[in-house]
Amino acid sequence: MWFDSHCHVQWSEGVDATIERARQEGVVAMIVVGTDGATSRAAVDLAARHPDVWATVGLHPHDASAFVEQWPELEQLTRADRVVAVGEAGFDLHYRHSEPDAQEAAFRAQIRSAHELDHALVIHSREAWDETFRVLADEGPPPRTVFHCFTGGPEEARRALDLGAHLSFSGIVSFPNADDVRAAAAICPADRVLVETDAPYLTPVPHRGKENEPAYVVHVGEALAEARGEPADEVARATTANARNVFGLVSGP
Repeated sequence: MWFDSHCHVQWSEGVDATIERARQEGVVAMIVVGTDGATSRAAVDLAARHPDVWATVGLHPHDASAFVEQWPELEQLTRADRVVAVGEAGFDLHYRHSEPDAQEAAFRAQIRSAHELDHALVIHSREAWDETFRVLADEGPPPRTVFHCFTGGPEEARRALDLGAHLSFSGIVSFPNADDVRAAAAICPADRVLVETDAPYLTPVPHRGKENEPAYVVHVGEALAEARGEPADEVARATTANARNVFGLVSGP
């Protein structure tokens, strides 16, 4: 029983079949993540059609330069039914598709929105740990904060955990060169660890070369369990319970 805490299947061809394949692999629920107006609308629409799908609404740092144009619609969408989080939001200083100042302004607005609505906050942080933690210190992390696709090592993990955040591990945890990520996974408390696909990206071993999908969260979870030295069924139970808690799904899927 697995919970994919972060995927982008709303634009996938044959999305309903994709969701059904995940169910057949034991995936009980998934969070479909918005990164701009169009993908957030699509995530909300998909969640309305599937009882085991929930949505986030957000503006990715790549698109932060469109904040002034897109934020009015996004702010409305955050209040839609089955929206459980704001984001993904944060910094990406690897690609810098938007300038850092624009990324910071969009990040701050989304943190404030998560506070106002009592939603979870989903963070994207790539090559920007100091910037991410600086803004979180200024704004205060929402009580339910997720570092999605965690790519740091134990030092960054401890900084995030000290804020009360959850760490979500993607298919990267299965990659041969990801020793730092596995070391971070090993020290994450059992009640703060999540698993995700980030589909259609970051396909885990043994499906490298294929498009990722939520059904493959099983393989991410198995790699995470190996990194933690725990049975896969224990990791499945823990990560599913954690996802329900962090996204406020009290009754659960």
